[in-house]
Amino acid sequence: MRAVVLCLLAATAAWPQFRSTVPLVVAPTTVRDAKGRFVDGLDASDLVLYDNNVRQPIQVDYQAFPISLVVAVETCSNSGPILDKLGDSGILFSQLVAADQGEAALITFSKKVTKHVDFTSDPDDLTHELKKLHKERASAVALDAIVRAEDMLSRRAPGRRPVILMVAETRDRSSAANLGEVLLEVQRRNTAVYWLSYSAFLAPFTNRKIKTYGDIEDPSERGKDKVHDATPIPDDTEPWNFIAGIEELAHMRSPNIASLFTRLTGAREIGFMTKHGLEEAIHAIGEEVHRQYILTFPPSPGLPGQFHKIRVEVKGRPDLTVKTREGYWAVQ
Repeated sequence: MRAVVLCLLAATAAWPQFRSTVPLVVAPTTVRDAKGRFVDGLDASDLVLYDNNVRQPIQVDYQAFPISLVVAVETCSNSGPILDKLGDSGILFSQLVAADQGEAALITFSKKVTKHVDFTSDPDDLTHELKKLHKERASAVALDAIVRAEDMLSRRAPGRRPVILMVAETRDRSSAANLGEVLLEVQRRNTAVYWLSYSAFLAPFTNRKIKTYGDIEDPSERGKDKVHDATPIPDDTEPWNFIAGIEELAHMRSPNIASLFTRLTGAREIGFMTKHGLEEAIHAIGEEVHRQYILTFPPSPGLPGQFHKIRVEVKGRPDLTVKTREGYWAVQ
């Protein structure tokens, strides 16, 4: 796969606010200590970036650029239990991920991509539409959704930080978009692609049957994962019959695009099964996005299509764990 992608991808361009005579590579970088806590207060003299093992001069930008966030939710026929868990998440996407001066939009995808909410700072707009989502067809055009999200982000004002948050399975089913071309666009715009992933096979088993006393709901069950109609799971849950299970096994042969996009962009994939797990995952992504160091540097000369591997270290602190994007593709 790498050989195919290398032929199609080019180097990144920096966000419009960075000034340089050449396109810059943007490397969002997360630093944690041995206990997994974020390490703040570092500057350019503390951080060392290597491009193909060659140290590069870097700029660390300390300005908090407002975020433009597109939340892309899969609504294929397997996603019903996941949609039940998303209804109250609008405020989390808006206030934890987009945060101050940020804006968020909502799209869904199954057989096609649909825009539900254009960019807004009002979490109620997101919550209202999230509660109305329902499962649709079996297809899941994840790559087409990323293309649509990138198109929306491209129309935002300069000086904003583009982020896509996918709530989806880790593999594409039937997109018309080309994987290499989508990766190129994501890299060119320096978009961070985060992924909240789940197992379509196991998701139905995470819903809970609502306990009642007559017609009165058990108060201890409030806020827990549950189905809207209170029917048992998985006795009458579709589409997980034998044929669907075989089709899902065949589907697993396709590439894990969640891993590919998150690693390329320096983002993160987090799996979840329950509503509580979903909320914790959104919180973790929001915290990471707002605790990163934004490193920029001019790309090293190289043959078009050549992959440049990036790594970042904290000078004199081998005890710290540093995560950034895996690299970029050169154009010249």
